[in-house]
Amino acid sequence: MAKYLNLFFVIIILIVYWQVRNFEFTNFDDNVYIYENHHIQDGLTFANVVWAFTSDYAANWHPLTWISHIVDMSLYGMNSGRHHLTNVILHIINTLLLFYFFNFISGKLWASGFIAALFALHPLHVESVAWVAERKDLLSTLWGVSALISYVRYVKYKELEWYLFALFFFIASLMSKPMLVTLPFILLLLDYWPLKRFSFYTSSAKNELKAVSIWRLILEKLPFFVLAAGSGIVTVIVQKSGGAVAPLDTFALDLRIGNAMVSYLQYIWKMIWPCGLAVFYPHPGKLPLWQIIGAFLLLMVISVSVLRYGRQRPYLMIGWLWYLIMLVPVIGLVQVGSQAMADRYTYLPLTGLFIIITWGGHELLSHLKHYKAILSFFAIATICILTFMTWMQVSYWKNDSTLFQHALDVTQNNYLAHNNLGLAFARKGNLSKAVLQYSKALQIKPSHKEAHNNCGIALAIQGEPDKAISHFYSAIQIDPLYNEAHNNLGFVLANQGKLDEAIQHYYLALKNNPSSTRIHKNLAKALFRQGRTKEAAYHYSEVLRINPHDDIAHKNLRQLYDKKK
Repeated sequence: MAKYLNLFFVIIILIVYWQVRNFEFTNFDDNVYIYENHHIQDGLTFANVVWAFTSDYAANWHPLTWISHIVDMSLYGMNSGRHHLTNVILHIINTLLLFYFFNFISGKLWASGFIAALFALHPLHVESVAWVAERKDLLSTLWGVSALISYVRYVKYKELEWYLFALFFFIASLMSKPMLVTLPFILLLLDYWPLKRFSFYTSSAKNELKAVSIWRLILEKLPFFVLAAGSGIVTVIVQKSGGAVAPLDTFALDLRIGNAMVSYLQYIWKMIWPCGLAVFYPHPGKLPLWQIIGAFLLLMVISVSVLRYGRQRPYLMIGWLWYLIMLVPVIGLVQVGSQAMADRYTYLPLTGLFIIITWGGHELLSHLKHYKAILSFFAIATICILTFMTWMQVSYWKNDSTLFQHALDVTQNNYLAHNNLGLAFARKGNLSKAVLQYSKALQIKPSHKEAHNNCGIALAIQGEPDKAISHFYSAIQIDPLYNEAHNNLGFVLANQGKLDEAIQHYYLALKNNPSSTRIHKNLAKALFRQGRTKEAAYHYSEVLRINPHDDIAHKNLRQLYDKKK
């Protein structure tokens, strides 16, 4: 029967997600990860593999994720639909692994199948699958679940190689995305149930595993904890250097704690009622005190109840702690980005709640007559409803216009959605609509530097350089290290013949982003116009050092050498 369930998962996921084969890349991180990243564009080379392992680009260190995108580019080029399908294949593999894991650890085929079905088809997971740049979620989960399977095999079969496999897969998970730094704690939860390794369990026919003291169990996980701590340190350093971590003066600690508690409950509500899902949820900046107090009290009531009945019904405690613990790195205590929450963060953590729903639903209805028929009805109905809702949610990811218009339809004060919808209009050449969207973004958040920069670009193309310059200066005032605004300001000033000012801004942009070939080329062009050919040649050479396949730099550098001769 297991093989038929596996086939069902493959077919149903393909039915729901097959539409992505015609989807475009988004202007929300897909540009950074794929179509504006020359390391990815160049495909699989030794230099790019070295870059993947040594780069902190995009404020992340996840070499296996970079390599997966590099391989995709080598195989598919810029065929966005096939990049999307790679994500779908990874989601299928994750579903099959999760099904195998729960069936192996519990021996409950249908319960394991229902958990896998919820994982495969829940709308909250669409963001991780339909967004190419979120490949890291899928890879991290693939290796993380593989680590869980290996660990359970080590416990059951007492074979050291499975422990080493678990360590290897854990390392691979952290090198894809450091989401699962909490995995050592999940291993301890599994020791409690269903492995029942804790010392207060007594040997029985159902539990042939030898009971172990809690300290020995923790010591057994020490290599995992060391790896998790190392990954956490590296992640914080990289994200701080990339400017991704918001300082406390932007989001105060009390606000972060309050938002975390509210978000825990909002994720639960979105699991139950997955409507109004968006690619970006703006951080509220402040929360009503009653919401924070209410969320705290409700979380405490649930936690105390779970702990109280955890001995008799261990699935309650394991499921609840799985959910709480796995979300800790992304719940907002360390604020990365400006979102209040994100659907993608629930990709594996939500499985903890699925455990509670599955085992709890069975226990709740098992005393009823014909309970198997009732359970089957509810399971089939749930799967059908989720299939339709997920299919609809996937459709919003077709392109930038549908994605960000939907975000505006279901959220309020979504400055990022306005900004990115403006970018979508700009790519289509509709600059008037683009400027309108940028202006709406700035009305909501005047300090949104990207909207100022994008508005400046659109106004410059429309032939309004003075207004464009004003927006670029506003962006620089917000963030003096914003290299994009410095570069674009330099470009407009150079077109006005103000080469000294332009060069000054190019150098400032280059100081903040020395590996940008675009800035090097703009600077070289301005220097050449001033007759500073030696300096211009140096910057064209830097372009070729960074990207040896840049045809424009080759051509211009050759012309400079010809003129010298």
